[in-house]
Amino acid sequence: MHSVNPADGTILSVLYGTDEMRGIMGESAFVARMLEVEAALARAQARLGIIPSEAAEAISAQARPEQIDFPALAEATRSTGYPVVGLVKQLTALAGAEAGRWTHWGATTQDIMDTAVVLQMREAFGIIARDLRRIQAALAAQAREHRATVMAGRTHLQHALPLTFGYKCAIWLSPLITMSDRLRELLPRLLKLQFGGAAGTLASLGDQGVAVAEELARELRLVAPDAPWHVARDTMAEAVCFLGLMTGALSKLATDIMLLMQTEVAEVAEPHAPGRGGSSTMPQKRNPIACEYIIAQARGVAALVPQMLNAMAVDQERGTGPWQAEPLALPQAFTLAHGALHQAALLAEGMTVDAARMRRNLDQTGGLIVAEAVMMGLAPYIGRGAAHDAVHHACDVALAERVPLAAALGRDPRVTATLDAEAIARLTDPARYLGSTDAFIDRVLARL
Repeated sequence: MHSVNPADGTILSVLYGTDEMRGIMGESAFVARMLEVEAALARAQARLGIIPSEAAEAISAQARPEQIDFPALAEATRSTGYPVVGLVKQLTALAGAEAGRWTHWGATTQDIMDTAVVLQMREAFGIIARDLRRIQAALAAQAREHRATVMAGRTHLQHALPLTFGYKCAIWLSPLITMSDRLRELLPRLLKLQFGGAAGTLASLGDQGVAVAEELARELRLVAPDAPWHVARDTMAEAVCFLGLMTGALSKLATDIMLLMQTEVAEVAEPHAPGRGGSSTMPQKRNPIACEYIIAQARGVAALVPQMLNAMAVDQERGTGPWQAEPLALPQAFTLAHGALHQAALLAEGMTVDAARMRRNLDQTGGLIVAEAVMMGLAPYIGRGAAHDAVHHACDVALAERVPLAAALGRDPRVTATLDAEAIARLTDPARYLGSTDAFIDRVLARL
């Protein structure tokens, strides 16, 4: 089988996604989960006296993916448009004539496929929750270590006001803590059984439909919903929307670090290993490879979100196209999202921070970055408007003559009339104009 999507290929898959997530969301795992649902259905119905217990035992014993003839299943799927018919036929034969006739009793194709996907997502979100905790711990450690590492804050890519790298890490961390909160809220809505039969009424099970649904939900450790949701796709769409939000937050971190890695800035760098981020022609290069693939995968997930939202327009009691579009989006969204999360965790844990370079860059403008601090210190004496004018003039002088802001301020009688040299030095020290950065760091860390 030839791979078309690079996330599933032999070579480029090392850059996109992870083997761990492919093992959960891949086609073999999907078949295994469908068999798990078929076996659970048989056991649930046996407990309710609907099918013989011997049949349930035989069906469960044979519901193993290694028993399945995958080429035959593919050929059957080509004919019917869905894999369940061929899968049930094989499972029926494996269970034997007497037990096999009870396979898939009262169920329909979409029941098995949807519930299998829910089981896949339960496992997938388990490792996403784990790796969210990992990146949160790494960023929290960086925030603690660098709470006093002063650097230039930038707006519109220009120096704005001083802040600390620890504060920057806390700003990256906060939405990722919120992602864990969102995931905890999402899972009870998502992890629910789909079981409705041919048109969602479970008519094939007579008056035992609800009882079977509840027993099957218990067997699979899923929620029994208020009604079948085979044509209500909001939770499936919500799962991918969550992945879009999470990777969006990761792309913010990656974008910042990529900009901080620029040669002219050089304040933070990705973890380095021999050959990592190298160029085929320029031996000196250390490119922001992790950042680039975090951003690329985040964009990939974002592109799949509309596909899931569009798949919500399901017609009547069985979709003719929208539902069938979901498998093209959902497994890939999980694969790319976990790839971005994995790369971001490695980045957060191993980034190198050059505090000395941060200080040199901060001092590059000769104190202009704290012009607001001087204005606010002078304003109580001469008024805000006059203070703004005086400091603005001093900034013009500092830029024109390439002198420090403190020197330009020391020439202006409007300033020296109220501020001596010590006061000017204090007001032009970036480390003294950090506002509530410490408090914000503490508040973010407290959420962990």
